[in-house]
Amino acid sequence: MSPPHSSATPFSGPPVLRRRTLLAATLGVAAAGLTGCAGDDGPTVRLALDAPLPAQVPGGTVLRVGDKELQKAIEFSGEAAKLSFDVSWANISGGPETLEAFRADALDIGSVADIPPIHAAWTGLATKIVAAKFRQDPVNHPIYQLGIAPGAGVSTVADLRGKRIAYSPGQAQGALVLRVLHQAGLTRGDVKLVELASTGDVYPTALASRQVDVAPIGGINIKRYLAKYARDGATTISHGLRDDPGHLYVRAETLQDPAKAAAIREYVQAWARAWVWIERHPDEWIDRYYVKDQGLSRADGQWLVDNAGVPDIPPSWSDVIARHQQTIDLLAKETGNKSLNAADLYDRRYESVGATAFEEGLK
Repeated sequence: MSPPHSSATPFSGPPVLRRRTLLAATLGVAAAGLTGCAGDDGPTVRLALDAPLPAQVPGGTVLRVGDKELQKAIEFSGEAAKLSFDVSWANISGGPETLEAFRADALDIGSVADIPPIHAAWTGLATKIVAAKFRQDPVNHPIYQLGIAPGAGVSTVADLRGKRIAYSPGQAQGALVLRVLHQAGLTRGDVKLVELASTGDVYPTALASRQVDVAPIGGINIKRYLAKYARDGATTISHGLRDDPGHLYVRAETLQDPAKAAAIREYVQAWARAWVWIERHPDEWIDRYYVKDQGLSRADGQWLVDNAGVPDIPPSWSDVIARHQQTIDLLAKETGNKSLNAADLYDRRYESVGATAFEEGLK
């Protein structure tokens, strides 16, 4: 919970003293990379995007976070009780929802893959990645597999030519489709891309009804699709690519608020330690999250834990940014958008924050 607020203000006292104190404070924040913007309610302090991150979170700070899965891990692990600020959990996930919430100023932190920050930049919204998580041995622990419709005649990625493939622009699944085609030496013109939002069970349903021949499906949808339709000839195949980026991202504007910037730093630390907790408490995670919260069977929960492998939060983002740049360049070429500098999507002041907390949690 937030600490109680005092009724006294920082600049209470005689008028002359108030003016002198305010001037001194203004000079102080400018020296620290902060700027004051005059407004009807007094100066608003803004943090430069290259200024050191504040260490202390002021009382009364609230972060609005959309991260359904890690919300529970942060709560179960006890990390939520340690936070020095309040969190307002939003029932929001994925690129389209988080971008809409950002634009409505209804969200501070979103949890997404690597495509939504690119899409945000292409649609005029400046965002920054503040945390990056991956999987050890990612090719053997993919997030997605290619679901194959019964009778589609696809057994490897080399068989994709001429097929109808579900495609979701602006989402990780859509980018994965383009990357798979590139790997197979194919272009968009060699297949028929069918635009479908990859929400819920839309893709498994489209496959089962033969609306599409191929669709990237992830999570429990992989297991359920095969359990339900394998007898009809449904299959899945590996795409053979790394598809494991998981990011926390925020509006660049949010990082100009010193209180929010400090709270985000603390949240990233809790988020990283929560990943350690999941890794070290798989049975409790299965029981409390997958079974009791999500309503899955224990077998489904065990399958998800096994499929996810071991989390990895790297101490350096250099390789991360290089891989992100490759994705950006491919998407720019395939979609006609202008290429971006991947480094501009990252706030490297946070680079070591999650990794340090993660490593300390493993000790």
